[in-house]
Amino acid sequence: MRTSSLQNRVWRYPSLLAAAGVLASVSLVSPWAAAGQSTSASNRLAIQGYVIDAELDPAAHHLSAKAVVTFTAPENADVVSFGFHPALKLTKVTDDGGKLLTGDRSADGAIRITPVTPFLKGQPVHWTFQYEGTITGNEDGPEEGLKLAAIQEPVSYLLYPGRWFPMTGYLTNRFTAQMHIKVPQGIRVLASGSEGSTPTTLANGKPGDQFNFNWSKPGFPGTVIAGRFVQPVAAHGGANLHIYLTVSHQGAASDLAETAAKEFDYFTGQFGGAESSRLNVVELPDDTLPAVWAPELAAISGSRTGDKSGIRLLANTIAHQWWGSEVSPMTLNDAWITNGMSRYGELMYVEEENGQTAMKTAIQDVSAGALAYDTTPLSSAGRLSAFSPQFQSMTLEKGAMVFHMLRWEVGDKKFAQILQGALSQYTDKGIRSSDFEKVAEAQSQQQLLPFFAQWVDGTGAPVFVNKYAVYRLGNNKGFRTIGEVQQDLDLFRMPVELKVETDGKTETKKIDVVGSDSQFVVDTFGRPRHISIDPDNWLLKATPDLQVRVQILKGQQLVAQGDLAGALQEFQKALEANSQSSLANYRIGEVLFSQHNYQASANAYRDSLRGDGDPRWTEVWSHIQLGKIFDVTGQRDRAVNEYRQAVQTNDNTQGAVNEARLYLQKPYVKPENE
Repeated sequence: MRTSSLQNRVWRYPSLLAAAGVLASVSLVSPWAAAGQSTSASNRLAIQGYVIDAELDPAAHHLSAKAVVTFTAPENADVVSFGFHPALKLTKVTDDGGKLLTGDRSADGAIRITPVTPFLKGQPVHWTFQYEGTITGNEDGPEEGLKLAAIQEPVSYLLYPGRWFPMTGYLTNRFTAQMHIKVPQGIRVLASGSEGSTPTTLANGKPGDQFNFNWSKPGFPGTVIAGRFVQPVAAHGGANLHIYLTVSHQGAASDLAETAAKEFDYFTGQFGGAESSRLNVVELPDDTLPAVWAPELAAISGSRTGDKSGIRLLANTIAHQWWGSEVSPMTLNDAWITNGMSRYGELMYVEEENGQTAMKTAIQDVSAGALAYDTTPLSSAGRLSAFSPQFQSMTLEKGAMVFHMLRWEVGDKKFAQILQGALSQYTDKGIRSSDFEKVAEAQSQQQLLPFFAQWVDGTGAPVFVNKYAVYRLGNNKGFRTIGEVQQDLDLFRMPVELKVETDGKTETKKIDVVGSDSQFVVDTFGRPRHISIDPDNWLLKATPDLQVRVQILKGQQLVAQGDLAGALQEFQKALEANSQSSLANYRIGEVLFSQHNYQASANAYRDSLRGDGDPRWTEVWSHIQLGKIFDVTGQRDRAVNEYRQAVQTNDNTQGAVNEARLYLQKPYVKPENE
């Protein structure tokens, strides 16, 4: 299933999470385990390293390569399997002694090779794979609906999850890589461990260049990006950071360099030094994942290089230099550690740049993703399909919330010590959930079993109910509030903040909520008017407003999968929970617009404008969408009126005002392919 124009059209507009880069994060860090990987470390294929010689011909969309793979296999295994891109054909496989090996392709696309001599326990072998193929990106890839490899102009990309070399254990099997990539002259190649380039002659006899890379630390240096980039722009100051963009996006280079340098420096201060002081920020075509990371490499789509949403997307991608590259999950059950911390690193940067209010707003959106599919514990996430919305929501969003709550539990100073402790103890290694829990307890000097039992090994979030009574104290001493916090998780145990708003000074109090009922007493001088639980959103908790966000998020994910009927059902559920939801009505209008049901779509956009106005951007974009409907139906005067109202909002979210001004000058025309 290819990504449809409908998907591109729907996700073009602001979404509950898309503006924050979540869609990118969902794709860029999806763990994948190739056939042949077992949960038992002693009974699985483990690759230690590669030496790859490859030649790219963008004009012919062709790849030819030879990969020497060093690996260990289960003792006396009759066959070993490697993940491999379906469009690539093996021409020859030989073992250490040069003996020709035979094999076949399984139903899931893996290549299965039969050894000539038995494997010995723990003894590495070296097999040589020779292969070639045409990869335009339009053929069936290793993951349905995702374009992970394409050899083309002006930018070719061979992404690590695209399996352009024989592999196993995506994001769990760490390896080294020497790569020698030949390309036509004028093309620059970016990958991990750059060692420069030399002139060469290509297979067709034409002159070219060979770029050499050597990443000698166990990691994930499997992404190669080759393009006709303009002269790279360096970051100011001491950062060894360069920006590689094509001509069409070169205007964003200076601002992007400044942003990337600030983010890299911020994470260095929070996490300690990265494995390498070098970082190349590279443009990706818009037809693939919005962002990709590898050691020394952070790539984002060209359309996001000059967009404000790209700031968070880039922060998430750069955070993977620590959480993913330096430390990786031991198994997919542990992916919440690296996925979640990269996501939370992004939010920490938001807080650093824009303050606590911006963080609080971001946490509301992340909480919706955390609870969207909260039926399986994080510690069992490996049972799910790695590219599924369920796996992504759990490991990214709930994972981020686990770190957010851990920070609240132990305090900022000890939280930083926990992160740095995990990175230093498990550099170039895989980390298990149990390992991280031990580090957290050692660094915080707190007993955290109840915390991890609730949020990593359990499911669900508390629904808080606050009951209290206010009593006047004698002798003008103020008021005493005696109350009880109730919630529905019997084993729940965490500190919770209460905010007591009075006639005078607002008071805050931290109480320990243990079990279903926890009492509290608060003395104030002024009469309490309102008491709120967890006002700063430190905890993952179920609320009516969050339920609306969850249903909308599920609907958006169904739209991305092409299930419009299912999406409309989810959006209707959101309206049942909140009939005034501007966002739910906007999403309904989007789907109906894509189906050319213009009258029903216009009704939905009108309902969005009459709704609760949350989020604010629904106003400007509803006017723009109404303008498009009037243009398509030949009512130009009414269309102009809507575009003018959009401009008057002065809300340029996702370039809304710019787009409205464009359509004021020239009517919107429905694309021919829609």
